[in-house]
Amino acid sequence: MYFSLGYITSREMGLRKFKEIDGWMNETKTEQKMSASLEITPIGIIHSCYTEKFGIPRQPGLADKARATIELFGPYGRREMLKELERFSHIWVHFVFHAAIPEGWRPTVRPPGLGGQKRVGVFASRSPHRPNHLGISVVKLIYIDDIDGRVFLEVGGGDFLNESPVLDIKPYIPYSDSVPGALSGYTDLPAERRIHVSLNEEAEKFCEQYEQKTGRDLSGLIEQVLSQDPRPASQRHAKKTFGFCLWDVNIRWIVQLGSFVVVECRSIENSAAFK
Repeated sequence: MYFSLGYITSREMGLRKFKEIDGWMNETKTEQKMSASLEITPIGIIHSCYTEKFGIPRQPGLADKARATIELFGPYGRREMLKELERFSHIWVHFVFHAAIPEGWRPTVRPPGLGGQKRVGVFASRSPHRPNHLGISVVKLIYIDDIDGRVFLEVGGGDFLNESPVLDIKPYIPYSDSVPGALSGYTDLPAERRIHVSLNEEAEKFCEQYEQKTGRDLSGLIEQVLSQDPRPASQRHAKKTFGFCLWDVNIRWIVQLGSFVVVECRSIENSAAFK
């Protein structure tokens, strides 16, 4: 499996010629370089608690109870390639927004942080609808494990869609990766009000049983995801029952007096109609 990343020519992009020290660069050579393709082979795949796009936090780290397992493939799954990585608390994960590939890319997008009303350039956003559909997230490294000769990394706080291909892994280095005083552009807005989330008795009972069976903090993750209001701006005033999935569970919730109430949790395999 590989991804072929094609680059369009400089003329198609409307780029100016690049000036070198000894004069203008030959345009034909520029086009040849820009039209070349790269073949990138994924090194692994992500098994994530987020099995559909709706509900995924807009940034990594916003739901620290989120869990994902990175499974490394064949030649990349050698333990020696991860030597000393466990000494780092966090890692960068380069991945592909694979579900966005069929939808293509857009030159401008509407970031959720601006209420979905104002457009910005795609390169001024973290939208998945970007050329090459590449993503990068910093996540907490929980542990590294070997199972039957296969290597897995358990990570927390990610914003990955299930089955996202992984292209690379790097350690997060605080002294260089954290930039004091960095400006955050249009995202430097007052913090959004966290919405109060509650579960009815039936949903609470389901979560307790699920957590005892799997060890996953389902109720905690539900509260973290819903408190950030995953609804698109166009549905903020809709009066209906909303739904999203975490792991193999379908969650239904409603808006009630400005709060969110989870009214039902059900295993997906036990209810085809709930998918």
